[in-house]
Amino acid sequence: MNEQLQSRRNFLSLASGYALSAVFPAWAQGEKSGFPVRAITKGPGFHWFGYYDKLQFDPSSRFALGMRVSIEHRSPKPEDAIQIGMVDLQDKDNWINLGTSKAWCWQQGCMLQWLPGSAKEILWNDRQEGEFVCHVLDVKTGKKRTLPHPIYAVSPDGKTAIAADFRRLHDTRPGYGYAGVPDPSLELAPKDSGIFSVDLQTGTQKLLFSMAQLAAFGELSPSMKGAKHWFNHLLFNTDGSRFVFLHRWKPAEGKVSFKTRMVTARADGSDLFVLDPSGETSHFIWRDPNHILAWTKPEGKGAGFYLFKDKTAEVLQVGAGIMTKNGHCSYIPGNDWILNDTYPDRERLQHPYLFHLPTGKNLPLGRFLSPKEYAGEWRCDTHPRFSPDGNLVCIDSPHEGKGRQLYLIDISGRKA
Repeated sequence: MNEQLQSRRNFLSLASGYALSAVFPAWAQGEKSGFPVRAITKGPGFHWFGYYDKLQFDPSSRFALGMRVSIEHRSPKPEDAIQIGMVDLQDKDNWINLGTSKAWCWQQGCMLQWLPGSAKEILWNDRQEGEFVCHVLDVKTGKKRTLPHPIYAVSPDGKTAIAADFRRLHDTRPGYGYAGVPDPSLELAPKDSGIFSVDLQTGTQKLLFSMAQLAAFGELSPSMKGAKHWFNHLLFNTDGSRFVFLHRWKPAEGKVSFKTRMVTARADGSDLFVLDPSGETSHFIWRDPNHILAWTKPEGKGAGFYLFKDKTAEVLQVGAGIMTKNGHCSYIPGNDWILNDTYPDRERLQHPYLFHLPTGKNLPLGRFLSPKEYAGEWRCDTHPRFSPDGNLVCIDSPHEGKGRQLYLIDISGRKA
């Protein structure tokens, strides 16, 4: 590390409240990536969106959803409310208030997202009268209806959602579940909790399969004995016929925080298939109805991004030698480009980028500082999300010293 950069880092540790743009060079702000970057939110308050696999933009790519919070660097408490809003990208990035939520976490917010295919309806989770619920709001008329169950991922036709047990998630993986409603089960693998489907018109909820079922399904790892089980990271494929999820468990012995296997199922919960039994599956995305790109370490192979063909043993590494770090991956419309990022490096810089599959070319979208205060449960990953037209990327970042805010990157000029 050069002496100049080390001195800047030392100064930052002494003056954490000082504007980071005055301490770090321009490239730390993404200004020399070749792609225009601008903040689309500002104080008072801190803004973010959360996960990379939700629809942040409306179909016209004009409105970008976001959340506003008044706290940072601690776990959410039941009384902590966040504000729901959207940014008008064609009207001076005007923030439009839409609602509030008391069911949220740092990594995935309140599952805020546009209803697929809709130019006017959005969804988000909340807590009312001691229960988690989901609001569906028409942003044009202001009409809102409330479903009696929370949601996680929505089918491409916008008719059905699937959900994990957020009470269980809060207990097993802080940063992904919601405070305010404790997990009612003391069982390691309960029979009455698992993955649910929710009819987005009627609000009817149905248990598709339980944790107890999955704890006994397929080839079982010795580490599952006496382990506590849960589900996380649910996502429909691109035609809604199947969905994928991570089955996780905390071994009763040893220092491993959890093990994982990636499982797929039909939309009705049938035809379960363990697609990646390695125990190492992390971030993933569907490329099409039959293929999933995931960061993992298949048996006998090194860690990396691999393309799995659903319901088969076919697996192929993607981006070997280039996409060498775990990140939040998605396919830009057309599937020629992968949008991805990295966790903070030694200099605490995060690197969103584009990877061109036909040529193997990598296009950096900037380097964004994540101060050391942003760690653990309340870290601020960039979680890059693309607009429907494929011309914009939005990230969460605290690199300017103003807390986490939303930043827009124009990628319309990308060239392979």
